[in-house]
Amino acid sequence: MKTITTTQALKAFCETASQHDYVTVDTEFLRERTYYSKLCLIQLAYPGDDPDSAVLVDPLVDGLSLEPLKELFADTSTVKVFHAARQDLEIFWVEGKVFPQPLFDTQVAAMVCGFGEQVGYETLVRRICKQPLDKTSRFTDWSRRPLSPAQKTYALGDVTHLRDIYEHLSAKLEESGRSHWVEEELAILTDPATYDIDPREAWRRVKTRTQSGRFLALVRELAAFREHYAQTNNVPRNRVFKDDALVELASTKPRSMSDLGKSRLLLREGRKGAIAEGILKAVEAGLNCPQTDLPRPDRSRENLNINPALADLLRVLLKSKTESAGVAAKLIAPSADLDVIAAGGRDVPALTGWRLEVFGEDALRLCEGKIALTAKGETVRVVEI
Repeated sequence: MKTITTTQALKAFCETASQHDYVTVDTEFLRERTYYSKLCLIQLAYPGDDPDSAVLVDPLVDGLSLEPLKELFADTSTVKVFHAARQDLEIFWVEGKVFPQPLFDTQVAAMVCGFGEQVGYETLVRRICKQPLDKTSRFTDWSRRPLSPAQKTYALGDVTHLRDIYEHLSAKLEESGRSHWVEEELAILTDPATYDIDPREAWRRVKTRTQSGRFLALVRELAAFREHYAQTNNVPRNRVFKDDALVELASTKPRSMSDLGKSRLLLREGRKGAIAEGILKAVEAGLNCPQTDLPRPDRSRENLNINPALADLLRVLLKSKTESAGVAAKLIAPSADLDVIAAGGRDVPALTGWRLEVFGEDALRLCEGKIALTAKGETVRVVEI
């Protein structure tokens, strides 16, 4: 097992990898104690039986530059293959402002090829490679050195099996004509907006029961402070204060250090220093927020005039279409989107792109009364009217 520890060795590997049609990529990282993931290991492999075709790259070694890897990522002649790529891509975008191009995600491809929703790597290794996967090292602290032979073997397995999985899935996509389905899904993964978190929008992830504008203004200001503090100090947002404490603060509206001391849920660190000062300023900003700037929750779906019979028919149609196409139903449309369609709404993903091709066109025709559904045994068929 080869571990790359110099820029020169990484450059040599990347130059060789660029001569192949694809290279498989994975990372090991830690995020429990930081806001941004700490990159601890990179695994790379290109096709072939050469012992040096699969390597580990140690980014923790002083003086090692990842510039050769960035150049490989920018080389559009070589496909970069990941499994469940989102967290890996976030690391490379945050650290180097680079996305691998072109990109192939075997988890997305597997969903399109009928392996179910968010299928795991271990499942694909078992079903495609017909091999078990040793997961004994999955909870390794990848920042500690030296790595044991067992840990290195485990890490390399994440890219060596990936070669066979990629070749199998890409062949199935080519055969079925669904490659463009995967490309549409991957466009989201290579959009910087997917990873660039605006602190002013962080409040939308906080679950609350109260929906008044003033209360949500307090939630918005507190969430924005927490996100900014976490980003600036590179600490997990929950280490600043947790969601339940945030909601409590928005309810109790503390105006002084003494008020903060009465909180039941705020951690000790949040009752003093910069965090405490930030909380008090956020509360003040929320209380003084102009009426015109108060957050307004999206209630558009609460007032939908849903035709329940049509909604049920759409669910039957979706089940039929996804079973015949071999695609997970949730990948096409969640239940809430079917209700929107049944209420006359049309601004949902199920009515765009490849989803329109698989389900959306017939869903619209069903709504317009141009088709009906008939059942025979366990089979549902579309009938023209």
